[in-house]
Amino acid sequence: MQLANKKVLVLNADYRALAVCNVYKAFLLVYMQKAEITDTKKKIKLRTVSKSYDVPSVIRLNKYVHIPYKGIMMTRQNIFKRDGNECQYCKSKKNLTIDHVIPKSRGGKSTWENLVTACRRCNTSKGSKTLEEAGMKLSKKPFKPSFVMFLRDFSGTTDENWNSYLNLKQA
Repeated sequence: MQLANKKVLVLNADYRALAVCNVYKAFLLVYMQKAEITDTKKKIKLRTVSKSYDVPSVIRLNKYVHIPYKGIMMTRQNIFKRDGNECQYCKSKKNLTIDHVIPKSRGGKSTWENLVTACRRCNTSKGSKTLEEAGMKLSKKPFKPSFVMFLRDFSGTTDENWNSYLNLKQA
């Protein structure tokens, strides 16, 4: 089993979600006594020559880490993640770029609420027109994701052990 691809939820000392890291980084934090394991991945072990350890799913830092701002940086990659790596006009997953819903030439800003993922064809077709002028519709309204939402929905893979820490309902 490929442990390097497994993700671990990192909680601050107050049990608030802080970050996601790989298993090896999480195990190192636990081994160095900077964190404790809160939940483990069932039936998966991290083995050394002489010992076998539970693989963490959720760890909690022993000391509170003050982070003044836990917002999501607005980057090209994060907009693609929010939009599911597909064009918000035609659902294509090829030749993706960023489009301003309200064009910059019309006073549109570079904000979470005005930027969407678009394929080159749709972006070129829309050009400097509004959605109405171009006769196009968005598949969903652009929004600014919260930090917890980003961890929960856009970090790649999640573990059922994360649910209670990320305010998810148990299925």
